[in-house]
Amino acid sequence: MSQALHTPPSTAAVPAETPAQLAARFGLSVSGARPTLRAYVRQLWARRHFITAFATAKLTAQYSQAKLGQLWQVANPLLNAAVYYFIFGVLLGTKRGVPDYIPFLVTGVFIWTFTQSSIMAGTRAISGNLGLVRALHFPRAALPISFCLQQLQQLLFSMAALLVILLCFGVPVSLSWVLAIPALVLQFMFNAGMAMIMARMGAKTPDIAQLMPFLLRTWMYVSGVMWSIDKLTKSSDLPPAVMTALEINPAAVYIDLMRFALIDSFHASQLPHHVWPAATGWALLVGIGGFIYFWKAEETYGRG
Repeated sequence: MSQALHTPPSTAAVPAETPAQLAARFGLSVSGARPTLRAYVRQLWARRHFITAFATAKLTAQYSQAKLGQLWQVANPLLNAAVYYFIFGVLLGTKRGVPDYIPFLVTGVFIWTFTQSSIMAGTRAISGNLGLVRALHFPRAALPISFCLQQLQQLLFSMAALLVILLCFGVPVSLSWVLAIPALVLQFMFNAGMAMIMARMGAKTPDIAQLMPFLLRTWMYVSGVMWSIDKLTKSSDLPPAVMTALEINPAAVYIDLMRFALIDSFHASQLPHHVWPAATGWALLVGIGGFIYFWKAEETYGRG
């Protein structure tokens, strides 16, 4: 009688699931993973109230320990303007041939300070707030944007003093003052983009914050804050490439737009060619480009 043969059950080992497969099976995702660009924009919009409140709180706390308090928001740029007037306007004579030089200078200092402060604040936005970045989950772009918003709020507070200066020096109220609104919107977009670029660079290399004051000071000197670019380009033998670089310098573009909007003696002929397209182009290029550049490193912020 034959005996039935039974095949023993297979003892081959079943391959173990990888951590990624196991996480996918249970619907888990990587903590701090970069969302899609569209989702990232939605997250930022959902936290718009946090961005505004954070900017206002930082602005209020900035001079809370000073006896003059928030008056330093106006005093700082005014003191800088006074120093520049003495050195450049009086000693170096840059005021010659520039009508309404004091309104011209003060407007340049205030608008330049907006860009300078936004970039400096953006450089430290991540590296200076690591505790917040590591403790809470939120789109990190909220930090450089809120710092730029803080600087915009400070500028608007200081604009009251600027308007008083304009009136005291005989600059009449004009309908062109309305042009200051789109000029500031475009400058804010540019500043926010620069702040996000510098925030990513500063998060990786914090030492860059030590270098930025020297770079910004050099940028200021070639941006026509204390002198007229239009006057220089018409009276000097500079190479055409240098003249073009001076005219399309984004800081100079926004400064000249504000001077054109606020000072009646600053005429359209003193503006660079195609100034509004240039201002819009810089705002879109740096604003959108800086946002994407910052977003691409979203998952790296705050990690040692």
